[in-house]
Amino acid sequence: MSSGIKVWNVPGARKASRERVQVGRIGCACKKRWDEHISGDRISPQDTVPRSRIMDTSSSNRTISPTRAWWKSATVYQIYPISFFDSNGDGIGDLDGIRHKLDYLKTLGAEVLWLSPICKSPLADMGYDISDYYSIDERYGTLEDWDKLLKETHARGMRLVMDIVVNHTSDEHEWFQKSRANKDRKANPMRDWYIWRPPRFDQDGNRMPPNNWKSMFQGSAWEYDRATEEYYLHLFVAKQPDLNWENADMREAVWKLMRFWVDRGCDGFRLDAINHISKVDGLPDAPVVIPTLPYQPGHAFYINGPKVHDYLQEMNAEVLSRSDIVSIGEAPVTHSIAELAQYVYPKNKELNMVFQFELNDIDAQGGLEAESPICYKPWRLQDMKAIINRFQQWGRSDDFWNTVFIENHDNARSISRYGNDSAEWRALCAKMFCIFQITQSGTLFVYQGQEIGMKNVPKSWKLDEYKDVATINFWNQTKEKRMRLSGKDADEVDMSDILEQCQRKARDNARTPMQWSSSPHAGFTTGTPWMRVNDEDDWTVEGQLSDPDSVLNFWKRALQLRKQHEVLVYGDFDLLLPDDPAIFAYTRTLEDGSSALVVMNFGTDPITFAESVPTMKGAQLLLSNYPVTNSQDEAWASSSSAVLRGRRIV
Repeated sequence: MSSGIKVWNVPGARKASRERVQVGRIGCACKKRWDEHISGDRISPQDTVPRSRIMDTSSSNRTISPTRAWWKSATVYQIYPISFFDSNGDGIGDLDGIRHKLDYLKTLGAEVLWLSPICKSPLADMGYDISDYYSIDERYGTLEDWDKLLKETHARGMRLVMDIVVNHTSDEHEWFQKSRANKDRKANPMRDWYIWRPPRFDQDGNRMPPNNWKSMFQGSAWEYDRATEEYYLHLFVAKQPDLNWENADMREAVWKLMRFWVDRGCDGFRLDAINHISKVDGLPDAPVVIPTLPYQPGHAFYINGPKVHDYLQEMNAEVLSRSDIVSIGEAPVTHSIAELAQYVYPKNKELNMVFQFELNDIDAQGGLEAESPICYKPWRLQDMKAIINRFQQWGRSDDFWNTVFIENHDNARSISRYGNDSAEWRALCAKMFCIFQITQSGTLFVYQGQEIGMKNVPKSWKLDEYKDVATINFWNQTKEKRMRLSGKDADEVDMSDILEQCQRKARDNARTPMQWSSSPHAGFTTGTPWMRVNDEDDWTVEGQLSDPDSVLNFWKRALQLRKQHEVLVYGDFDLLLPDDPAIFAYTRTLEDGSSALVVMNFGTDPITFAESVPTMKGAQLLLSNYPVTNSQDEAWASSSSAVLRGRRIV
């Protein structure tokens, strides 16, 4: 695998954002190197490309000029607080721990810090089950600690974004406690703040849930409440009852809590599962698509529901449009870009951007109807290119805006999942995926640990090391099903394939504590960590800071490069070689004539290519995932072809 960013500065061109920038080959290939003189982020002026291989692409006639905004060009760094840094030795990351690392984040190039949920929660789903929107969970600190963190974040020129969950709450939230207290809707107006339904009964009189919907985390999406003899809906775990967005009083309560954080200084929101908030009238049964399971995916009845845009337009009018804040929606289980774009088009006055997961679902066995996203299937580079191409080119004239990410708290580490984390390829792979991200149009998101090339948990870990409710529920459901179908006892059922799937794709892989140093528990805590550190891995921040060729320092250079060249943020995207099984290549072109060429080899073997990938007149190499030591660019040394070294994709 190798990757390199080439930018050629045409003599006499203007500097900064108007500089004539041509990024030639963000070549990602593990068996190819860009042989150029690089000093820091600069290329020696004597570096040249053979004239026979130069093509001037500056005369593009199809450029679009997107509107500019601070949140479009910003680099957002996602922090999973419980695993980031523990300041008091209790084994749990906290707000003071984040505050102590602000200088590190600033130096990295982060401009916005997105905190996964830190409000009070019983942690049934790691904070995505909020029991009090107005307080900080005591594990992480206090409101005063948050205020101090905000102040020091702003003092460094960075912003702070909160992760808010308003599709559902915790069942320990005061709202739900009042809702379940009395099912008489006249006597209890908060009953309808949640979605309650009476049971159904089969022909033998057995009580059944109101419909056959499957929870995202396995089992029925309904939980029976014996006190009121009704079921409540929970699309996730039973301790996460869904709010009823049909109720205007409930919506006003949501606007109120959002205003609380905006008034306190919050710079925006990431809105969890926001495309789930509107359900179809009647809540009908879902079609049977997984015959071996009693409950079925009901996506068609609550994903992008009939009133979701009405609700978000109301949110925009009541909260989002009243301050200069950013709004980021999470929109899983949706592959239709036309549907996703409706959330983002400025004319619709809803959100600034949404996370879409078609790329993350590329290796999901069963696609959107999979029993679990943990189930793996092989994927093709051609399909990845097609997905990225659609999102990069969609709706530019209507100011549609992308999110650019490959890791987060819900997805395994990219180099283990899509690449190769072996000693031979790990650094090259991590750098290639860095280039892959920084050269796409959209707001860039970096997940904690990604900047040092953190990898998945070891294959030696057993199930008891995994903490995620989604992982454990899927394991238990699969084991129960295999016992039922085979007639075997629990200790006779082979689950080795599921453990292998967990090691490859489980969310736990992204949630191991941050690896800061060679100290015990990788410097995350002086106590006992809430989750085992990946103690078989010696890659740390401390170990990479002083190494100029480290993944960490590569990310620093790459983020600085992206800030220097608007073409990488706002430029048009044109895919090259869409059917090539190993090369991912594209150009970026801005309305001022700036242009960039990106070439990546996703294979292990060297690849030779010819005129199908152009060079650029006056272009200059800026970044490569292979060391660049010579003034002659090996990839373009031939007048008729170029060679990219390989990058392993498993």
